[in-house]
Amino acid sequence: MLLIEKAGPVAVVTLNRPEAMNALSRQLRAELDRAIRALSADDSVSVVVLTGAGRAFTAGLDLKELGSAPDALGAANATGASENPVLAIAQCPKPVIGAINGVAITGGFELALACDVLIASTQARFADTHARVGIMPGWGLSQKLSRVIGVYRAKELSLTGNFLDARTAQAWGLVNRVVEPDELMPTAMKLAQDMASIPTDTLCLYKSIIDEGYALSLGEGLEVEHRRSSANNRAVTPDMVEKRRAGIQARGRSQG
Repeated sequence: MLLIEKAGPVAVVTLNRPEAMNALSRQLRAELDRAIRALSADDSVSVVVLTGAGRAFTAGLDLKELGSAPDALGAANATGASENPVLAIAQCPKPVIGAINGVAITGGFELALACDVLIASTQARFADTHARVGIMPGWGLSQKLSRVIGVYRAKELSLTGNFLDARTAQAWGLVNRVVEPDELMPTAMKLAQDMASIPTDTLCLYKSIIDEGYALSLGEGLEVEHRRSSANNRAVTPDMVEKRRAGIQARGRSQG
């Protein structure tokens, strides 16, 4: 139901219910929470790549399960990470790259939005069908999507339930880049390895500063940056900077 593979400092987490379009059943949500907790605590892992098996990233909550269990709909407003996969991803202090291999629908769209960077296959499509199902989003989509692509485009998607193709998603700023299906994982892994070449504690700190400030006004965000940057930079010595400078120069030459 959930596959975990490690390639050096990169862990690949694959939602593995292809026969059900990787629908987020109660068991899968609990397994995702356990996996992210374990990878967060694993000092050998710096970056996580999240993807899906088969033709879907994930179709969201398991509608069959919702229709058969009287309390299953509570997952849409769950406040615990074992029930809410967006919170499971949010608890990860390390960068999470979403490799969107296929459709990301409703709760699956929300899970994609929980990632730090999105790389999409040309076969990826996004849709918010909450209104068509008759429930309201509870994992953040109604607020996050408008902040990413703008309120007018967000309303168009959410109030129609229409699909958004990968190329348009890139043009609207929803995904970082779009690649052919056979290039999806190599591209995501290359990006993950680039991130992992930076010390993990630095990655985690920078990610947390961005996330904390993004939830605030610009003025408040700048205060967050000043406070947390000052605390970190006081501990940085000239020798530490010099050691890293050589590495930056070598990397610049190799990428030139």
